[in-house]
Amino acid sequence: MIQFFDATLRDGSHANKHQFGVEDIENYCQRIDDAGLDCVVVGHGNGLGASSLHIGLSKITDAEMLMTARENLEHTKLGAYMIPGFGTIRENIKPAIEIGVDLFKIGCHCTEADTTKQHIQYIAEQDLPVYGVLMMYHLISTERLVEEAMKMQSYGAYGVIIMDSAGASTPELVARTIDALCDRLHIKVGFHAHNNLGMAVANTYIAIRHGATIVDGTVRGYGAGAGNCQIEALAALLQKENIKTKLNMYRIMDVSEELVRKYPLSNTGLDDVSIVNGIAGTFSAFKHHAIRAGSQFGVDPRDILLEAGKQKLVAGQEDMLLQIAEQLRDHNKQFDDSYFVSSLL
Repeated sequence: MIQFFDATLRDGSHANKHQFGVEDIENYCQRIDDAGLDCVVVGHGNGLGASSLHIGLSKITDAEMLMTARENLEHTKLGAYMIPGFGTIRENIKPAIEIGVDLFKIGCHCTEADTTKQHIQYIAEQDLPVYGVLMMYHLISTERLVEEAMKMQSYGAYGVIIMDSAGASTPELVARTIDALCDRLHIKVGFHAHNNLGMAVANTYIAIRHGATIVDGTVRGYGAGAGNCQIEALAALLQKENIKTKLNMYRIMDVSEELVRKYPLSNTGLDDVSIVNGIAGTFSAFKHHAIRAGSQFGVDPRDILLEAGKQKLVAGQEDMLLQIAEQLRDHNKQFDDSYFVSSLL
């Protein structure tokens, strides 16, 4: 049976600049609790410990978010996400366990599984489900990705989820990657899609067809960049294909229309900047940072993302977008000045 992990209150935090409040979390958890989802992951867009001026300040603390969700989830597991470097075992994981988090996802850049070892091992030793997440997986070879996933397996991960952080995946890449992981791992394999090229639902469906049994998605596709795999749309597709799930499609649709539709920036669909983000292969949450940097320095945010892609920037390097924007402005000014001089000759 496919497991569905709902990231609306985590990945969706990117879309509203990490401004989910107590009432938002309370209402969402109460309404989604009987929708057949396996887990609702709650927190800052970059996970536990990530709230900062650099990345974006949360409206409320990690503890407040998790406690609110815990009090309003009865049938659905409460999940938390953390990237080592943003959060730690002592300051973030232990308090989350005390609050009552049922399930953890520990993420890292696709080449850095080593950084998750102590965190995955610690959570596994507490007899709690823990899943490794390999972000920006499109940047490395399938063979290297399998090696990194096998490390997470050796640390005690219940499963490995590959994250299409840039929404850059093609169907062929998804199929090849999931096949390789399922062939080599003896734990569950999952897929987290972004929609920058309009392929999130299709790519998730392909992942399922090739053996993935964990699906990350969000209601209404609410998430970073152009959004995530839209759970209710995927549920409809799976129903059409006679693939059984526990999902209550109508309940999820009701939550989408009555709650998520009203969230700030809920129209995070495909646009020119999101599409270029997918082409560039950059972290989906860079979109709004690039737009702000472009406005500040008077350059095209699409050019910022393309350059960020060339430099292979990853989550946590948002400040580099400002540097790129400044360099592009100076380059454009130099070009304009030289053109003006040459036109006078």
